[in-house]
Amino acid sequence: MNELDLASLRQLLLGLAFLLALALGVVAQRSHFCVMGAISDAMLMRDWQRARMWALAVAVAAGGFALLAHWGWVAAGQTLYGGGVLRWASLPLGGLLFGIGMVLASGCGAKTLVRLGSGNLKALVVLLVMAVAAFMTLRGLTAVWRDASVDRLQLQVLPAQDLGSLLGWAPWAAALLLVLPLLVFALRGERGAGFWLGGVGSGLLVVGMWALSARLGFVPEHPETLEPFYLASSQNRPEAFSFVAPSAALLDWLLFYSDRSKVLNIGIVTVLGVIAGSCLSSLQRGEFRWEGFRQTDDLVSHLIGALLMGVGGVTALGCTFGQGISGLSTLSAGSLLATAGLVAGGVIGLRLQLWRAERG
Repeated sequence: MNELDLASLRQLLLGLAFLLALALGVVAQRSHFCVMGAISDAMLMRDWQRARMWALAVAVAAGGFALLAHWGWVAAGQTLYGGGVLRWASLPLGGLLFGIGMVLASGCGAKTLVRLGSGNLKALVVLLVMAVAAFMTLRGLTAVWRDASVDRLQLQVLPAQDLGSLLGWAPWAAALLLVLPLLVFALRGERGAGFWLGGVGSGLLVVGMWALSARLGFVPEHPETLEPFYLASSQNRPEAFSFVAPSAALLDWLLFYSDRSKVLNIGIVTVLGVIAGSCLSSLQRGEFRWEGFRQTDDLVSHLIGALLMGVGGVTALGCTFGQGISGLSTLSAGSLLATAGLVAGGVIGLRLQLWRAERG
């Protein structure tokens, strides 16, 4: 494959990734899919509808990933989540920070993009601060702190850390350990159109991203290095939806646009796609509304939350969507740790908000 063919394939890959992200923005806006909302509904109102929607999305994504693995399109060990190094301290701690932050910022990374597309300017502030904090944790001050502390607490897990590899089972057999209990939980209560749209739609779109990046994006031989690689991937791996590190990449691309080495990748276009999809959906439904900060303490809360999400999301290797759906679909042990941290952080954040409300 020559350079011209690679350029054409890259454009096709990025275009399809943008369309999948646009569809996710529509799905999330119309179904009100939100992991933070799922935790708050269950904790404060004993309403498990959105929690069951999240469970259904994970079940669909995990089942789809197992099918792709059975076909030989992708393997958990090839992804960011299923490699042989288990960061047993970074993942739950990062998840905890992110979980607290998403409550203070009124939504996780995906919800922030959806809210921004619907006209919420508070979400724009959150996105910018989260991107800066994530960039710092990838390459700046907090990156040095992260590398010198929690990231050094690692465990080598060979050949990979997904449940299938750890148990020596086939991908589809290991997937049943997660998919069946989630389906039982998800299908217990009432199931409206929004439930199916958010659960099945989100899960299938994650599977679509795995298939796109792992199959279409895989190039067996680079024309210069002669080595296999994944096209338009910032990490040279198959990837699905995640929104913290890609937000930092978007900021980097915008600030250094004249630098020819700064090019679009799958993560950047998916961030833009979700915003665009939410915007189109909210305009079509007459739900687009400009909204901004009215009180200083609300601004402070969102700034702190965005900072925690940026630092925590990078430390945990993903957000509620990156680890809580994309990562869990690979059956990664690390994703289970990160998601547990996310949920714990969300509960702590909600209790903190209740305490503030009682005192205020």
